[in-house]
Amino acid sequence: MNDLGNALIEVANPGIANSFQDLGRIGYRGMGLAVSGCLDPLTARCANALVGNPPACAVIEVRARGPILAVKQDPVRMVIAGPLTAKLIRTDGSQHDVAPWRSVTLDVGERLQVGVLTGKTAYIAVSGGFATPVQLGSRSLYQRAGIGVAITKGLEIPCAGVSDGDKEFSAPPWSHDDGPIRVMLGPQDDHFKAESVAAFLANAYTATEARDRMGMRLQGVALAHATPAAADITSDGVVPGAVQVPANGQPIILLADCQTVGGYPKIATVISADLPRLAQVKPGETIGFAAVGLVEAKQALTALEARWKQWAGHIIDESAATDTDDESDLFQPI
Repeated sequence: MNDLGNALIEVANPGIANSFQDLGRIGYRGMGLAVSGCLDPLTARCANALVGNPPACAVIEVRARGPILAVKQDPVRMVIAGPLTAKLIRTDGSQHDVAPWRSVTLDVGERLQVGVLTGKTAYIAVSGGFATPVQLGSRSLYQRAGIGVAITKGLEIPCAGVSDGDKEFSAPPWSHDDGPIRVMLGPQDDHFKAESVAAFLANAYTATEARDRMGMRLQGVALAHATPAAADITSDGVVPGAVQVPANGQPIILLADCQTVGGYPKIATVISADLPRLAQVKPGETIGFAAVGLVEAKQALTALEARWKQWAGHIIDESAATDTDDESDLFQPI
């Protein structure tokens, strides 16, 4: 990718439940600020890699209906990573289906119209990243505190232009590991009856519709606290992945925009390697849990990084792979 200067994208339609996110706002939890950042940073990294960006570049996280993005200045490369369809709208009004996991370069005046996502999370990346203002070290939107730039109609966002628009890059879809969500028990697992800790690990829980970037509520076997008083604790620190259990016994898993302190006991904490998987759990789906120790948690994170690098090694330059493609090959229905 060759930077031609300040390319420009305009939000023609903001869609629903979309936000600019990057790797998060690190170092400010002591001030009461959420980390924020991508709910699924692995899939976001995939999107950035497919347009030649480093992992820290800001992307658009899509959680409902995608936006319509119009190129205002210089050709721009875009890609969708995740279960989303889109259309490329040319200046003459013609439309072409755009599949995920394959970049597409838009000329000035062209638009990418992104479709509807149901219950999961996907990402849109552009060449150079969405260059919204950096606030406290991050471009991530933390809506509750009014930090970061919201996606609104007419918003113009700088990015990097490209001069090699004849090249497009693709890779197989990234998929997360299967199996139970791995957790480390505690720090307040002693606030629960022993049989409840066993039940938490032995039973599946259903993801409910009550979810946002702050957390997701689960429904399943109620977890009994050791005593009624044990259902509340003196508020202490919480992190993304903490599994809180209020008095009703139904777990709540905290996510990227979670608060920094909480007063519900935490039966377990999701390990870093499995936290991104929660972004891809739809309401109505079930998940189970498995307890691991610190050594296993670190090994899982190392293995995940190795698997992602292996995925990145399969990114191909389609213009180099074949010289016989025509436009009908470039835009395929999903």
